Amino acid sequence: MFKLPAAYFTGVRTKELNENSCVVTVKHRWVNQNPFKSMFWAVQGMAAELTTGALVMKKIKENGKKISMLVASNNASFTKKATGRITFVCNEGHKIDNAIIKAIETGEGQTVWLNANGINKDGVEVSSFNFEWTLKVKN
Repeated sequence: MFKLPAAYFTGVRTKELNENSCVVTVKHRWVNQNPFKSMFWAVQGMAAELTTGALVMKKIKENGKKISMLVASNNASFTKKATGRITFVCNEGHKIDNAIIKAIETGEGQTVWLNANGINKDGVEVSSFNFEWTLKVKN
C-alpha cells in the first residue's frame, strides 16, 4: 500500500506469487472506471505491471545479488471492455532467471520482455500487456 498507493486505492491486489508466476486481480468499480463504464486502461496497466514486477522483485531477492530493475518500454492491446473482476497472470519466471544469470555472468545489463494478460470472469482476454524490464548488477 505504501509503495503503490494508487494501485491499492483502485483495488489492485496480489493473489499469488510463486517461483514461476504471479497473479494479480482488480475489480471494476466507480473509482477505477473510464467514461465508457469499463475499467480505465491505466488501472489495468498498474495491475499488469505489478504482475510482472513482483515476479522480477521476487527473483532478485532470492538471488541475493544487488540488481537494479526498471521498465524500459511497454505496449498493450485491448480486445474487450474490462468489467467485473479482471485477473492478470504472468507465467514467465524462467525468463527472469535466465536474464539474471546472464547479467551476473557478463556484468552487462540485460532486458527481458514479460507478458501479463487480463482475463475476465468468463475466461475471455480483455487486455494484453508486455513490459521490457532491464536488469543490471549493481557494483
